[in-house]
Amino acid sequence: MTAAPPPPKPPQKQFSCGLMILLALLILAACALFIFWRVETWPMRMAGTGSAELERLAGKVRDAFVDLGQLQPRVTINDRVYMEQSAPVAELALVSRQIGVDHEFMHTWAGSTKRVRLHGSYSVKAGFDLRNNFTVDLRDDAIIVHLPRAKILSIEQEKVEVLAFENGLWNRISAADLQKEFAAVPKLARDKAEAAGLAAEAETSLQEQLQQRLGMERPLQVIFDPGPPTKD
Repeated sequence: MTAAPPPPKPPQKQFSCGLMILLALLILAACALFIFWRVETWPMRMAGTGSAELERLAGKVRDAFVDLGQLQPRVTINDRVYMEQSAPVAELALVSRQIGVDHEFMHTWAGSTKRVRLHGSYSVKAGFDLRNNFTVDLRDDAIIVHLPRAKILSIEQEKVEVLAFENGLWNRISAADLQKEFAAVPKLARDKAEAAGLAAEAETSLQEQLQQRLGMERPLQVIFDPGPPTKD
Protein backbone atom coordinates (compact mmCIF):
# COMPACT_ATOMS: atom_id res chain seq x y z
CA MET A 1 0.00 0.00 0.00
CA THR A 2 1.47 3.28 -1.11
CA ALA A 3 1.57 6.32 1.17
CA ALA A 4 -0.74 9.21 0.35
CA PRO A 5 1.04 12.28 -1.00
CA PRO A 6 1.47 15.17 1.52
CA PRO A 7 -1.13 17.90 1.29
CA PRO A 8 -0.04 20.91 -0.72
CA LYS A 9 1.42 23.81 1.29
CA PRO A 10 -0.74 26.98 1.38
CA PRO A 11 0.73 29.74 -0.80
CA GLN A 12 2.85 32.22 1.20
CA LYS A 13 1.57 35.77 1.26
CA GLN A 14 3.98 38.11 -0.39
CA PHE A 15 3.97 41.87 -0.18
CA SER A 16 3.82 43.47 -3.50
CA CYS A 17 6.57 45.85 -4.51
CA GLY A 18 4.10 48.79 -4.61
CA LEU A 19 2.96 48.18 -1.04
CA MET A 20 6.54 48.17 0.25
CA ILE A 21 7.23 51.48 -1.49
CA LEU A 22 4.08 52.99 0.04
CA LEU A 23 5.12 51.92 3.56
CA ALA A 24 8.57 53.41 3.05
CA LEU A 25 7.07 56.72 1.91
CA LEU A 26 4.75 56.81 4.94
CA ILE A 27 7.70 56.25 7.30
CA LEU A 28 9.71 58.99 5.60
CA ALA A 29 6.75 61.39 5.78
CA ALA A 30 6.28 60.69 9.48
CA CYS A 31 9.97 61.36 10.14
CA ALA A 32 9.82 64.60 8.16
CA LEU A 33 6.74 65.79 10.10
CA PHE A 34 8.43 65.02 13.41
CA ILE A 35 11.57 66.94 12.45
CA PHE A 36 9.46 69.89 11.19
CA TRP A 37 7.49 69.98 14.46
CA ARG A 38 10.67 69.99 16.53
CA VAL A 39 12.14 72.86 14.50
CA GLU A 40 8.95 74.96 14.59
CA THR A 41 8.37 74.54 18.30
CA TRP A 42 11.98 75.01 19.34
CA PRO A 43 11.69 78.82 19.91
CA MET A 44 8.49 78.33 21.92
CA ARG A 45 10.04 75.58 24.02
CA MET A 46 13.15 77.65 24.60
CA ALA A 47 11.08 80.79 25.43
CA GLY A 48 9.08 78.79 27.91
CA THR A 49 12.17 78.31 30.02
CA GLY A 50 12.52 82.09 30.41
CA SER A 51 8.88 83.18 30.45
CA ALA A 52 8.76 83.37 34.25
CA GLU A 53 11.83 85.62 34.23
CA LEU A 54 10.28 87.94 31.60
CA GLU A 55 7.01 88.11 33.56
CA ARG A 56 8.97 89.08 36.68
CA LEU A 57 10.73 91.77 34.65
CA ALA A 58 7.36 93.01 33.33
CA GLY A 59 6.26 93.63 36.91
CA LYS A 60 9.49 95.49 37.61
CA VAL A 61 8.94 97.71 34.55
CA ARG A 62 5.39 98.47 35.65
CA ASP A 63 6.58 99.38 39.15
CA ALA A 64 9.23 101.70 37.68
CA PHE A 65 6.62 103.72 35.78
CA VAL A 66 4.27 103.74 38.78
CA ASP A 67 7.12 105.27 40.81
CA LEU A 68 7.74 107.86 38.09
CA GLY A 69 4.17 109.07 37.77
CA GLN A 70 1.47 106.52 38.63
CA LEU A 71 1.55 105.19 35.06
CA GLN A 72 1.30 101.69 33.61
CA PRO A 73 2.43 101.28 30.00
CA ARG A 74 1.26 98.66 27.54
CA VAL A 75 3.73 95.82 28.10
CA THR A 76 4.45 93.11 25.55
CA ILE A 77 6.70 90.08 25.88
CA ASN A 78 8.33 89.23 22.56
CA ASP A 79 5.57 91.15 20.73
CA ARG A 80 2.73 89.43 22.64
CA VAL A 81 0.58 91.63 24.87
CA TYR A 82 1.13 90.89 28.55
CA MET A 83 -0.64 93.87 30.17
CA GLU A 84 -2.61 96.78 28.71
CA GLN A 85 -1.93 100.44 29.36
CA SER A 86 -3.58 101.93 32.41
CA ALA A 87 -2.71 105.57 32.97
CA PRO A 88 -4.83 107.64 35.42
CA VAL A 89 -3.03 110.72 34.08
CA ALA A 90 -2.20 111.41 30.46
CA GLU A 91 1.01 113.35 31.03
CA LEU A 92 4.33 112.70 32.70
CA ALA A 93 6.14 115.92 33.69
CA LEU A 94 9.80 115.42 34.57
CA VAL A 95 11.29 118.92 34.34
CA SER A 96 9.94 122.07 36.00
CA ARG A 97 11.55 125.48 35.64
CA GLN A 98 10.83 129.10 36.60
CA ILE A 99 11.19 131.39 33.59
CA GLY A 100 11.11 135.16 33.47
CA VAL A 101 10.67 137.19 30.26
CA ASP A 102 10.62 140.88 29.39
CA HIS A 103 8.54 142.42 26.65
CA GLU A 104 8.48 146.01 25.42
CA PHE A 105 6.13 147.75 23.02
CA MET A 106 6.88 151.18 21.59
CA HIS A 107 5.03 153.11 18.89
CA THR A 108 5.61 156.64 17.56
CA TRP A 109 3.06 158.57 15.55
CA ALA A 110 3.47 162.18 14.46
CA GLY A 111 6.29 162.67 16.93
CA SER A 112 4.28 161.26 19.86
CA THR A 113 5.51 158.00 21.42
CA LYS A 114 3.66 155.51 23.58
CA ARG A 115 5.53 152.75 25.43
CA VAL A 116 4.63 149.68 27.48
CA ARG A 117 7.14 147.37 29.15
CA LEU A 118 6.09 144.11 30.82
CA HIS A 119 7.83 141.43 32.87
CA GLY A 120 6.25 137.96 33.21
CA SER A 121 7.10 135.10 35.58
CA TYR A 122 6.01 131.59 34.59
CA SER A 123 6.26 128.02 35.86
CA VAL A 124 7.08 125.78 32.88
CA LYS A 125 6.82 121.97 32.83
CA ALA A 126 8.29 119.65 30.20
CA GLY A 127 7.62 115.94 29.75
CA PHE A 128 5.55 113.45 27.81
CA ASP A 129 2.00 113.26 26.49
CA LEU A 130 1.24 109.55 26.96
CA ARG A 131 -2.18 109.32 25.39
CA ASN A 132 -0.63 107.55 22.39
CA ASN A 133 2.33 105.29 21.70
CA PHE A 134 3.34 104.39 25.24
CA THR A 135 4.58 100.78 25.16
CA VAL A 136 7.31 98.57 26.57
CA ASP A 137 8.42 95.42 24.74
CA LEU A 138 10.40 92.89 26.76
CA ARG A 139 12.72 90.66 24.77
CA ASP A 140 15.27 88.04 25.69
CA ASP A 141 18.07 90.49 24.93
CA ALA A 142 16.61 93.98 25.59
CA ILE A 143 13.96 96.21 27.16
CA ILE A 144 12.54 98.49 24.45
CA VAL A 145 10.50 101.51 25.58
CA HIS A 146 8.47 103.50 23.03
CA LEU A 147 7.39 107.04 23.95
CA PRO A 148 6.44 110.20 22.07
CA ARG A 149 9.06 112.93 22.01
CA ALA A 150 9.09 115.18 25.06
CA LYS A 151 7.60 118.65 24.76
CA ILE A 152 6.54 121.67 26.80
CA LEU A 153 3.44 120.47 28.63
CA SER A 154 2.30 123.59 30.44
CA ILE A 155 3.13 127.25 31.05
CA GLU A 156 1.48 128.63 34.17
CA GLN A 157 1.52 132.35 34.80
CA GLU A 158 2.65 133.41 38.24
CA LYS A 159 2.57 137.16 37.70
CA VAL A 160 2.95 139.84 35.03
CA GLU A 161 4.28 143.23 36.09
CA VAL A 162 3.93 146.50 34.22
CA LEU A 163 7.37 148.11 34.38
CA ALA A 164 6.58 151.05 32.09
CA PHE A 165 3.31 152.64 30.97
CA GLU A 166 3.96 155.85 29.03
CA ASN A 167 1.40 157.67 26.89
CA GLY A 168 2.29 160.15 24.18
CA LEU A 169 0.61 163.53 24.06
CA TRP A 170 -1.78 162.42 21.30
CA ASN A 171 -0.65 158.81 20.86
CA ARG A 172 -2.44 157.08 23.71
CA ILE A 173 -2.20 153.44 24.89
CA SER A 174 -5.50 151.72 24.15
CA ALA A 175 -7.13 148.69 25.74
CA ALA A 176 -6.46 146.76 22.50
CA ASP A 177 -2.76 147.64 22.83
CA LEU A 178 -2.62 146.22 26.34
CA GLN A 179 -4.54 143.05 25.41
CA LYS A 180 -2.21 142.35 22.50
CA GLU A 181 1.00 142.92 24.49
CA PHE A 182 -0.15 140.88 27.49
CA ALA A 183 -1.00 138.00 25.15
CA ALA A 184 2.52 138.08 23.69
CA VAL A 185 4.27 137.43 27.01
CA PRO A 186 3.40 133.70 27.51
CA LYS A 187 4.47 132.96 23.94
CA LEU A 188 7.83 134.49 24.73
CA ALA A 189 8.05 132.24 27.79
CA ARG A 190 7.33 129.15 25.67
CA ASP A 191 9.94 130.16 23.10
CA LYS A 192 12.50 130.71 25.85
CA ALA A 193 11.74 127.30 27.41
CA GLU A 194 12.11 125.55 24.06
CA ALA A 195 15.38 127.37 23.35
CA ALA A 196 16.66 126.30 26.78
CA GLY A 197 16.23 122.63 25.80
CA LEU A 198 13.76 121.62 28.51
CA ALA A 199 12.24 118.90 26.29
CA ALA A 200 15.64 117.30 25.66
CA GLU A 201 16.35 117.53 29.40
CA ALA A 202 13.11 115.63 30.11
CA GLU A 203 14.13 112.84 27.71
CA THR A 204 17.53 112.50 29.35
CA SER A 205 15.95 112.49 32.81
CA LEU A 206 13.56 109.71 31.84
CA GLN A 207 16.33 107.48 30.52
CA GLU A 208 18.44 108.00 33.62
CA GLN A 209 15.57 107.32 36.04
CA LEU A 210 14.49 104.17 34.20
CA GLN A 211 18.06 102.89 34.16
CA GLN A 212 18.33 103.45 37.91
CA ARG A 213 15.10 101.57 38.60
CA LEU A 214 15.62 98.68 36.17
CA GLY A 215 19.31 98.13 36.73
CA MET A 216 21.48 96.25 34.24
CA GLU A 217 19.47 93.04 33.84
CA ARG A 218 19.00 93.73 30.13
CA PRO A 219 20.10 96.56 27.83
CA LEU A 220 17.58 99.42 27.91
CA GLN A 221 16.55 101.08 24.64
CA VAL A 222 14.32 104.16 24.85
CA ILE A 223 12.89 105.12 21.46
CA PHE A 224 11.28 108.55 21.14
CA ASP A 225 8.83 108.45 18.25
CA PRO A 226 8.14 111.74 16.48
CA GLY A 227 4.41 111.08 16.06
CA PRO A 228 2.22 112.16 13.13
CA PRO A 229 3.32 115.23 11.17
CA THR A 230 1.51 118.46 11.98
CA LYS A 231 -0.62 120.11 9.33
CA ASP A 232 0.25 123.60 8.18
